[in-house]
Amino acid sequence: MTDPSEPRLTPAEAPWLADPECRTIIQALGEENARFVGGAVRDALLGLPAPDDLDIATRLPPEEVMRRLAAHGFHVVPTGLAHGTVTAVGADGRHYEITTLRVDVETDGRHATVAFTTDWQADAARRDFTINALYCDLSGRIYDYFDGLTDLRAGRVRFIGDAHARIREDALRILRFFRFHAWYGHGRPDAAGLAACAAQADMLNLLSIERVRDELLKLLAAPDPGDALAAMAEISVLGRVLPRAVPTRVALLARLCRREPAFTSLLDEAEEQFWRPLRRLFLLCPLGRQEWEQEGRRLRLSRRRIAALATLAEPLGGHDETALRRAIYRHGLAATANRAMIEAAELDDDKARQLARTLLALRKWQPPRFPVSGRDLIAAGFSPGPLVGTLLRQLEEEWLASGCRLDRQALLARARSLGRSGASGPDRHASRKPEAPSQ
Repeated sequence: MTDPSEPRLTPAEAPWLADPECRTIIQALGEENARFVGGAVRDALLGLPAPDDLDIATRLPPEEVMRRLAAHGFHVVPTGLAHGTVTAVGADGRHYEITTLRVDVETDGRHATVAFTTDWQADAARRDFTINALYCDLSGRIYDYFDGLTDLRAGRVRFIGDAHARIREDALRILRFFRFHAWYGHGRPDAAGLAACAAQADMLNLLSIERVRDELLKLLAAPDPGDALAAMAEISVLGRVLPRAVPTRVALLARLCRREPAFTSLLDEAEEQFWRPLRRLFLLCPLGRQEWEQEGRRLRLSRRRIAALATLAEPLGGHDETALRRAIYRHGLAATANRAMIEAAELDDDKARQLARTLLALRKWQPPRFPVSGRDLIAAGFSPGPLVGTLLRQLEEEWLASGCRLDRQALLARARSLGRSGASGPDRHASRKPEAPSQ
């Protein structure tokens, strides 16, 4: 008979418990030898969606794991044999990361030398936070060695054992502490963890910029990372990893997060996933276009992300329909919506709501094609060269100001008018092609 006080997950809460492929993996390894661990268990207990990939801990050595899974038809990749990790690839491409129970033998703040063990609690003791050291067997029973369930219910991110020791094992845990607090914590971070992060902050210098960048982007993608970032600024961790951040703008982040829901319907799921951490990063570091190109390279950001941040550096130029049409024409709806959210964070509530309404009314507007080209101006008598480009930009601005209503003939008439005024008009001294002689 099941003890009703014993914590358990059901297949309704954790669909992977009933998934045939998951069950086959656990049964191939032996139900007494394998348990789900980490994010999948934690998120199921919180009622959150299942992750794309699953982590499984096992008492079996990695070579035996590979042998058993291969015998059951799985493609198995030896992703980290020295650390006991192999990856089984499912029929639909899903990854199952399976790691032998282990203890740390030696650490240097970046890497660890490990020894394998069959002791579940010893394996749990080397993990970072109590909420990440929850195990679940195939029956749904939860194994909690460090009171992680209590911390999960309380919204508390707490290091396992001595926080200073955990950080000395891997300096990235400083940033992970704040990242997990942003996602799972409530209020002020755990005092002991915060003190340890402050005391060990110099260890951040050991980390590669790529590892720092990845943690920052994950943190900034949290529903509301304000409390975590405020704590990072308080103990000078934020300035170490984002030296261009303006600490006083952390308070603005809460307003941005409150304003975002009015705008995010303008973005599809993939767009929101891409833009959310970037607009928040920009809010903290309100740099110009060229400065973001430099900072983006420092952070080893992708070209796409650098281009997006550079676009966010362009102000809307106003919050009326004409200004927003111009922005959508120049940068697209997604970039315009993200810039609008940033500007809305600095507006009062009424103006922020009006900006959202005006932009939402334009969500189906498709920018028309500008009806005049440089070839048209040359055909009208303007000499090829930089002045044609200058005139085109001026005509385009007037076309946008008209709500894109000026047609080709009106724009060419305007070009001739500008030409008669002498401002970048047709070159009266320019040589034309000689007319063909009459026959």
